[in-house]
Amino acid sequence: MRYARDLLRPHLNALIAITAILVIVGSIFIYSASSVYAIELFGDAGHYVKRQLFGLAIGIAGIIVVQFIPMRILQRGSPLFFLATIGFTALTLVNRYTLHIHGSSRWLSLAGIRFQPSELIKVTLVLYLAYLIDKKNERRSSFIHGYLPILTAVALPCLILLKQPDFGLTVTLSLTALSMLFVANYAMHYILYTALVLAPFALGLVIMRPYRLQRVLSFLNPWSDPRGSGFQIIQSLIAIGSGGLFGLGIANSKQKFFYLPMQHTDFIFSIIAEETGFMGSMILISLFILFLYNGLRLASRLHSRFASLATFGFVALINLQATINICVAASLVPTKGIGLPFVSYGNTALVANLLMVGIIINFVRNDAIRG
Repeated sequence: MRYARDLLRPHLNALIAITAILVIVGSIFIYSASSVYAIELFGDAGHYVKRQLFGLAIGIAGIIVVQFIPMRILQRGSPLFFLATIGFTALTLVNRYTLHIHGSSRWLSLAGIRFQPSELIKVTLVLYLAYLIDKKNERRSSFIHGYLPILTAVALPCLILLKQPDFGLTVTLSLTALSMLFVANYAMHYILYTALVLAPFALGLVIMRPYRLQRVLSFLNPWSDPRGSGFQIIQSLIAIGSGGLFGLGIANSKQKFFYLPMQHTDFIFSIIAEETGFMGSMILISLFILFLYNGLRLASRLHSRFASLATFGFVALINLQATINICVAASLVPTKGIGLPFVSYGNTALVANLLMVGIIINFVRNDAIRG
């Protein structure tokens, strides 16, 4: 066991270090990107970064607490954890408890505490999928007994998320689930058929909602409506292009002066690119690539199938979100409303991402290398 930990420790230490760097980078650029906006709204330039640091404190506490939870509890309790977060997420559909922000009902307000339960469902869904896939390993060739229960587990939260609506997270969770099924050696034709069914379904969801269709049309040609639907993407591209090779300098962004909407959340990468340039952007992207590499190395070496699948799911989910966020900022995909993990402003998102890292640490410390 000690030998196994010694082999895994460099990758785990790298993962922890990368996470810490990303959180620090996030804190710096949340302050830089939001200071002008925060002064205008609250009279306090540090309003958003203070709230993010509060979320960081909760996330660190979560990492510490999760270390004392035996892996068998995380495994056997995953169905209950999943159902609990499903319940909280479903409460967002009740007007009495929900907060409507930017046209969606993703936030709960309970006993004066505001949080986004869909962020927590990312953690519990991956754990539950790992539990299901491991449990049904002998039946993975059966569609009814092995594949359908997993699809049902993914469909349940996705239906609630679509009602909020949160199309971006629905897509992210679906892709994460399919990738977990792929690495678990489920029948490839099941996965391909699922993707073929989901593609027209997703297209239908886009067409049914005018604002989603407008996002796609703006992505294809933002200059067709530069003061309306194409405004955000155009301003994002201006920010990225203005950074040049080395950037304008930290805190010297011009786009944060009410040109670029959501500059400290969904489009924080644009501000980072403007202030640190191509070099800073590449360093940030490299950090996520290294996070992926070290996370996959850990997942491939864990002895427990449950721990291996859950670790892969967490790493895939975080990097998928990062990829989508950066591609949206660079106008490579339509706007999705997905933050940059560890970097974008968002208390609940930061706590959820740190919990994922904390659980990976737990797995590594309580497991042995495969084979």
